[in-house]
Parts: sequence; structure tokens; C-alpha cells
Amino acid sequence: MLPLETGGIDLGPLLPEHLSEIIAGIVLFLIIWWVVAKKVVPVFEQTYAERTAEIAGGIEKAEAAQREAAEALAEYQAQLASARAEAGRIREEARAQAVTLAAEIREQAQADSARMVAAAKAQLEAERAQVISRLRAEVGGLATQLAGRIVGEALDDDERARRSVDRFIAELETESVEKA
Repeated sequence: MLPLETGGIDLGPLLPEHLSEIIAGIVLFLIIWWVVAKKVVPVFEQTYAERTAEIAGGIEKAEAAQREAAEALAEYQAQLASARAEAGRIREEARAQAVTLAAEIREQAQADSARMVAAAKAQLEAERAQVISRLRAEVGGLATQLAGRIVGEALDDDERARRSVDRFIAELETESVEKA
């Protein structure tokens, strides 16, 4: 083979020395290019297409999941709002019932109190009347005995003595009322 002239420049191992090496290099390059183009590139293209499809499918799945999550969030918020409204309504009903119950309890307590006061007043009046009756009898008896001692004779006429005592007590009561 003929050596190539380099014009005095030494290119080292980069420049082939013979034309046959250049032709063999071109032929080998074309064969490698053809093998890569027919065997390797389709595999890369297929892998690229599969990955692109997976990514697109993943994006679609993510978007679908995001839509479902947004719908679920909207539904949850709607349920939460209705639950809050229901809780507010129940709270207001409970307050109204509490107010009504408190009013009923207050009325019942006032009625019980009035009944107790009336019963106590009636009992006091009955006891007062009983005490006054006993006092009149005792005062009448004592007054009759005292009058009998003063007069020096026994006052056995109970009816007359009782009238005298009643008149005396009535005079005492009118004096105490006039002073008050």
C-alpha cells in the first residue's frame, strides 16, 4: 500500500498510512452504522416509546387521582358543613329546651315556695288561734280567781265570768292595735 503524504506534518496515529486502511475504516463504519440503525436504534426507540407511554399513563393516573381527591375533599367539606349546621341546630334546640326547662323549674319552685309559705302561714294562724284560745282560757281562769280573791267570794257563774274575761281581752286587743 502506498503511504499517504502528509506534507511534512506528523499527525501521529490519527492519519492512516495506507488507503486500504481508510477504505476498511469506511466499510466498517458503514457496517456498524447499519447494525446500530437496524438493531440498536429500534430497541432504543421502543424503550423510549414505552417509557413515554408509562410516564403519560402515570400522569393520567395522577390527574385522575387528583380529580378523585378533589371530589372527595369537596364531598368531605360538604358533609362537614352539613354536620356543623346540624350541630348548630342541635345546640340551639338544646339551648331552647334548657331555657324552657329552666322556666318550668323556676315556675315549679315558685309554686312550691308559695304553697309552702301558704301552708306555713295557715299553720302559724292555726297555732296562733290555738295559743290565743289557750291564753284566753288561762287568763280567764286566772282573772276569775283573782277577781274572786279581790271580791272575797267565788265567782261560780262560768258564763258571766267568761263574758267578763272576753270583754277584758277585747279591750286589751283594741288598746294594743291603737298603740301599733
